[in-house]
Amino acid sequence: MSSINQQRQRVEQEITTLVDNLDRTTLRKMQAQMHECAAKCCYDTESSMESVQKCVERCSKGVAKAQSYVQSELERLQNRLQRCVLDCNDQIKDKVPANPNADQIAKYTGEFERCAIKCVDTSIDTLPNLFKTMKSVLSKGGSGIPDV
Repeated sequence: MSSINQQRQRVEQEITTLVDNLDRTTLRKMQAQMHECAAKCCYDTESSMESVQKCVERCSKGVAKAQSYVQSELERLQNRLQRCVLDCNDQIKDKVPANPNADQIAKYTGEFERCAIKCVDTSIDTLPNLFKTMKSVLSKGGSGIPDV
């Protein structure tokens, strides 16, 4: 099943590349703004410690919301891919006779792998649009990011 492992690695590499891009183009800017905001809170020598802490917490809400949103979207993608592969598995199980011989096992293993590769291809094909949507949502800032 090295083919399945290769496909898993392929998906992980694509996601890593796109998440890195999202981080460089969008999330880091949000984090920098969060730290600048928090620093301003800390320079307020007139406010109480509790008030400054609440100010810092408010500053971090947008980044936390953005990170939750990204994580949620990636989990949704992974779940969809997993459901597709499980469906492939079910389809093959329905075809396999009670006592398959070696040729039948090889045939059905190949069918499963081809089906699973189609699932991976479909998932990878959706990534550019998913990340375009995510960038668009994140560019709206904290208020434009859906609660997850």
